[in-house]
Amino acid sequence: MSSRASVCLALPTTVAQAMWRGDALAAPSGQVVRSGWELLDAELPGGGWPCGSLTEVLSPQPALLEWRLLGGALSRVTADGGVVVLVGPPKPPFLPGLLQLGLAAKQLVWVQADTPSQRLWATEQLVQTDTAGAFLTWLPQARPEQLRRLHSRLQGGRALCFALRPDGVRSESSPSALRVLAQSCLLYTSDAA
Repeated sequence: MSSRASVCLALPTTVAQAMWRGDALAAPSGQVVRSGWELLDAELPGGGWPCGSLTEVLSPQPALLEWRLLGGALSRVTADGGVVVLVGPPKPPFLPGLLQLGLAAKQLVWVQADTPSQRLWATEQLVQTDTAGAFLTWLPQARPEQLRRLHSRLQGGRALCFALRPDGVRSESSPSALRVLAQSCLLYTSDAA
């Protein structure tokens, strides 16, 4: 028996399940929700966004790319009766745009949290209830140990949880099960023959 396996056997089951292990990176521990982007689903572990773990979405500008990237999965969550909770978005949610993405207005909850500590506290409290279908939380200044605590509170749950952070943190360590960098691209086609 390997030494890692013997250490895990010696721990209480709840502790062993909550333990973060380097060999579990990018491996979905439970259900996934398809992203709505076929090419992205082909690259995501398990074929979609992982439930019950923390996913970081890094982007150059907050409140710009995350809606397009996550809209398909969030609309699936609301279609299945789940609630989408927004914690501390940098701009007020634009309801007509969210409706255009297929999100149901009555299943959106906006938590106004202005400081990093308020956002983190609110998210930690909400994920422990495991009642929402998805959480989007804007955590630009979160430290790795804060993200690790949030990730450990999500484990074993059913909800999607996205920490939306600036792309400048990509060189920092992260305990997240999945970390993606969202960048805008310009598609150009030419009519010249």
